[in-house]
This record gives sequence, structure tokens and C-alpha cells, in this order.
Amino acid sequence: MAAKETWRELNTDNIETADVIIMGVPFDENVSCGRGAALAPNKMRELSAYLPPVTEEGKILLGTTVCDFGDVEKSDHENVVQYFNRVAAKASKIFALGKFSVFIGGDHSVSIPLRKAFATHNEGKKIGIIHFDAHADICDIYDNNKLSHASVTARSIEDGFESKNILAVGIRSFEIQELEFYAKHPEMRVITAHELFEKNLAYVLKEIHKVFDASFDAIYLSIDIDCLDPAHAPGTGTPEAGGLTSRMLIEIVKSIVDQLPIKAMDIVEVAPPKDVNDITSWAALKLILEAIAFAKKNKENK
Repeated sequence: MAAKETWRELNTDNIETADVIIMGVPFDENVSCGRGAALAPNKMRELSAYLPPVTEEGKILLGTTVCDFGDVEKSDHENVVQYFNRVAAKASKIFALGKFSVFIGGDHSVSIPLRKAFATHNEGKKIGIIHFDAHADICDIYDNNKLSHASVTARSIEDGFESKNILAVGIRSFEIQELEFYAKHPEMRVITAHELFEKNLAYVLKEIHKVFDASFDAIYLSIDIDCLDPAHAPGTGTPEAGGLTSRMLIEIVKSIVDQLPIKAMDIVEVAPPKDVNDITSWAALKLILEAIAFAKKNKENK
């Protein structure tokens, strides 16, 4: 029996005509514990061959095309700064094509060069970040590392994003330095996991739209899979109890990709060696498929 094709009927080799471009960033050297996320791009490609091109509500996506740009591998002779510069350069080439872009990590630190390239590409425009995570990721330095996966958003502010235009969702773990940062920056909105539990979906979406109104030109969506409760996503390096359900996250992602100018997304911290029956990778793939469907619908309605 012939091997199934990655991304199945969505797959195309024609990057110019593709609706979506996917790139892997298989890197996990900046984690504080629990490595394994470097294996996620290949695992998710493998599983994508079994994923029918149909949304959860039965919309057939034939006619939507995905071009896999491959991985940006770190070579042995590169340090992390050199590698991140190369990741940013590759991402810039993708952004220049004007496609909906999906990046598969890797630990969350890979968002640093990706967001930097996004900010540079959209210079002069009003841009923002929606950051789903269990952790605030706004440490200036963590484990003596300014490029830690716990420092992603701190670097984003340095790289061109205004703090008031960054929203964190699902947070339920803070370092003391992060609480001190938020105290100095009350303009930064955080929707905690507890708040999500207390409120309904309509409330959460209303709060997101309070931050991201019609004046925004481009938004970067960043999904750390550990925003999900470990019951829904055990395959991650730093699981935190009390997170979102898969149902809640899918509904939020579908809505914001449909209604907001989400131009790029990453999905990070999926660690296949720590997974159970690949359910974390499957959850990430479900989010990617639904985002692709709504991103194209949004574009067609413009």
C-alpha cells in the first residue's frame, strides 16, 4: 500500500498558488524542562496524512491548498542567535508572499524570530499578538537566557509590538518577575484560565474584541499547546493543571481567525515523546485545519 501524502488533498508544491504555507521549526534547546518539541513538525506531518480535508462541521476544503515549506533545521556550527536569524529570514520570505502562514514548533522560543519577522514585514501597520498559553512567557531573563521559551513576549515588545496590543489567554502560572512586569504595564490584558472557567464563550470573545478592534491591520496568533489542560494535551514539556478544554480552544480559534485579521499563527510545545496515543499532536492538527478553513473564508469575504 502506497504511503499517504502529507496534508493529503490539501497538498500542493506550487507555493505561488497555495492558500496556506506551513513551515516547521524543529528546535527545543530553550526549554526549561521537558524537551521533545523538536520532533513535533515531523510527527504532525505524519499524522496529517490521515486527516481528511473536512472541517468538524462538515465543510469540504477541496480547493484550499497547502504548501509545506519544509523545516528550518539548526546546524551544528550555529549558535541560537544565528539560527534564529535564519528562521526570521525564512519567515520573511513566506510573509512576502501574502499567504496565511502556519509555523509548527519547536518550543515557544521559536516565536521570537517568527514574531520579529512578522513585525518587520508589517512595519508601519497596526499589529498585535494573541498568545494562548499556560504561562505568561514575559520573563526578561529565565535560566540565564534572554531567548528562553519563558521570555517570548518580553522579546516581542523589543521587536516591534506595543505592549497594549498583546493579549495573553489561558494563563495560570506566573513567575514573580512577570507579576511585577504586569503591575508596571496595566495596559496589557490577561485572560486567565480561571476567568475562562468562570465566564462563557461569548464573554471571552467580547474581551478579545475589546483589545483588537477594527483598526488592526495584522495579528499574529501564537498557540502554546499547554494552554490546554493536560487531560487534553499531555504531550508537552511543562503541563499545568486547570487549563482550557479542546472544545473551548477550538471555538475561540475559529471565531478569531474568522473575524480578526489573523495573518500568521504558530503552534508550539507539542512534545511527541511525552504524548499518549498522539492526542496532543491530533489536537494541534485539528486547530490548524479549522484555522485554515476560517482564514480562507475570511480572505474570500474581504
